[in-house]
Amino acid sequence: MLNILLNELLGAVLQLLLFALLPFVWWCITARKKTGFFRWVGFRRVTHPQPLTGTILMTAGAAALYTLLTYLCISRISHAITTAGSQFAGLGIKAVPAALAYAYIRTGLAEETVFRGFLLKRIGNRFGFATGNLIQAVLFGLLHGLPFGMVTHNILVTVLLTLLPGAFGWYQGWLNEKRCGGSILPSWLLHGTMNFIVTCLSL
Repeated sequence: MLNILLNELLGAVLQLLLFALLPFVWWCITARKKTGFFRWVGFRRVTHPQPLTGTILMTAGAAALYTLLTYLCISRISHAITTAGSQFAGLGIKAVPAALAYAYIRTGLAEETVFRGFLLKRIGNRFGFATGNLIQAVLFGLLHGLPFGMVTHNILVTVLLTLLPGAFGWYQGWLNEKRCGGSILPSWLLHGTMNFIVTCLSL
């Protein structure tokens, strides 16, 4: 199990560095003298002037609906096709540390840095929040749906697994920018937790 953890940590760090490369280069060219990189992509303290209860209830409802609909879509896919976290299937509780690295670093942190930290903020600053959030959500959806399309050749599954992550990506962008003061910490926590739960279900 130690080898699995070390391999997952290495893979997670490499994927994070790969995903962060474009944002980092862009920051070096355009904003290095104005602000630090981590703040530029949204690693900042969460501010939440609205009632917290409403945000928690909305987020729990959105996460539950997304999980249910995604499960129904995934259930139509052949078991021979791997899905998120399936590399840990059947490994048991000893794989939990590796699953944490996968959920919170390889997928959660890497994807949030690019989509909600880089694309949404840069496009939003230029063309407005609505445009930025829509574009990052569409690209986020395509990142998840197209691989399934190439493997399954199932148009319905491909469309649904593009629309569902896209819609949830839109919600995550809205959550960060409109409820949490532009911090990407909430969407990172949400993204990682959902991926960890889904992964644990296969252990």
